[in-house]
Amino acid sequence: MSGGINAWHGLVAEGGPESGMAAFSAATSPEELIALAWFLEDGSRRFYSELSVLIKDGDALGLFKDLMRAEESHQATLMKQYEEISRKTPDVNALKSLISPEEDTMEGGIRVREAISWVRGKQLSDVLEVSLALEANAHDLHLRMADRMKDEGSRQAFRVLSVEEKTHLDRLSSLLEKKL
Repeated sequence: MSGGINAWHGLVAEGGPESGMAAFSAATSPEELIALAWFLEDGSRRFYSELSVLIKDGDALGLFKDLMRAEESHQATLMKQYEEISRKTPDVNALKSLISPEEDTMEGGIRVREAISWVRGKQLSDVLEVSLALEANAHDLHLRMADRMKDEGSRQAFRVLSVEEKTHLDRLSSLLEKKL
């Protein structure tokens, strides 16, 4: 086997299946979960924004710009959900008042600056593989968050986000196959 896990020389996920929920352990209310999810989406948005500057491949550049816009859309969905649950006008300061976000963290629990530092000088295939891992974690995390929501509207919002993350996975996988 020349490819797959035997060829991987990148970042490695550690911990058991619940390690992806570590950032959410302090969050108990739906509003707190939504706030945490918003900050993780913001980190992913910043990651893809940086990639859209670093990556010179036209296909990948377009995809990373699309993913950046998708993360912005996810943030808007989460703000809307926060407003519906809390009955308050949402803003970043309201979300910060609920939690103490690690502002440099993105989906997957990785710090944005560490991920950007890691991708510098890497092959496009490595960057796509780490992006795939992040999106897979985000997909799983949204599904688990949907299970933790008490109201059907919030459950549905997180299910929709998980479907969108699956679409990101499909697009990243297609590009990786094309580039290999």
